[in-house]
Amino acid sequence: MMNSMLGATELGLLYAFMALGVYITFRILDFPDLTVDGSYTTGGAIAAVMISHGYSPWLATLAALAGGMAAGMCTGLLHTKGKINGLLSGILMMIALYSINLRIMGKPNVSLMGEDLIFGSVNPLYVMPFVVLAVKLLMDLFLRTDLGLALRATGDNARMIRSFGVNTDNTTILGISLSNGLVALSGALIAQYSTFADSSMGIGMIVIGLASVIIGEAIFGSGSVFRATLAVVLGSIVYRIVVALALRVPWLNASDLKLITAVIVIVALVFPSIQRYLKQKNVGRKRTEELAEQALRSKKGGALDA
Repeated sequence: MMNSMLGATELGLLYAFMALGVYITFRILDFPDLTVDGSYTTGGAIAAVMISHGYSPWLATLAALAGGMAAGMCTGLLHTKGKINGLLSGILMMIALYSINLRIMGKPNVSLMGEDLIFGSVNPLYVMPFVVLAVKLLMDLFLRTDLGLALRATGDNARMIRSFGVNTDNTTILGISLSNGLVALSGALIAQYSTFADSSMGIGMIVIGLASVIIGEAIFGSGSVFRATLAVVLGSIVYRIVVALALRVPWLNASDLKLITAVIVIVALVFPSIQRYLKQKNVGRKRTEELAEQALRSKKGGALDA
C-alpha cells in the first residue's frame, strides 16, 4: 500500500507540469485547448529519440519543452491569425501532431531501456518536489509581471485589455505556447520515468489535466495566483492517489482507468454545485427559522398588549 502511494505521488509530481499548463489555457486564458493530447506525446517523442541517439537527457528534456512551445504557437496562430475557432484549432493541431510524432519517432514506440536518463540514478521523489516548486514559483512571478497581468487580463476581458493598447493575439499565442511547453515537459519526464515513449501516450491527457485543476481548486481553493497554482500541483498528486486507490478495488482493473478518470472529473465538477446548494439550503432554513421566531414574538407581543 505504501509503495503504491509513493508511486502515485511520484507520478503526480511529474504530471504537475501538465496540470500547470492546462491551468494556463483552461483558467487563465479561458481557451479550450485540445493540443495537449498531441503536445504531451511530442515531448515524450523528442526526448526519447534524442536520448536514444546519445544526447544528454537534460538537453533532450529542454528540446521537448521547445517542441511543445512550437506546437502551442501553431495552435495560437491558427486561432488568432487564421481566425479559426479555438476548440477547432486545438483539434486540428492535435490531429496533425499525431503524424508529426510518428515522423519524429520513426515507429510507434521508442524504448529507453539501458539509456542514460534523468531518473536513472535519482529517485524522483527526492528531486521533483523542489523542481515543481521552483517552476510553480517562477510561474507565479511571471503572472505578476506586466506581461503576465496582460495575459491574465486577456482571459478575463480581452476587449478591455485591447482598449489599453495590448495586442491580445500575442498574449494568447504566448499563453498557449507556455501551456504546451509545460505539457511537453511533463511528457518528456514521464517517458524517461517509464523508459519508453509511445505514439498513443497522450490520449486523454487533457482530461487528466482538467481533473487535476478541478480537484485542486475544489479541495484547496483558488483565491490568489499563488494559491491557485499550488492547488493545481496538489490536485495532480491527489488525482494520482485517488486513481491508485481506485485501482486497488478488486472489481476494477487497469483497463478501467479512463472510466475512473471520467468519474473523478464528474464528481469534482458536481461537488462545488452540491456545496452551493447545501449552503443555500442551510441559509434558507436559518432565514425561515428567524422569520418564524419574529412572527412568534410579534404574536406574543400582540397578546400582551390586548
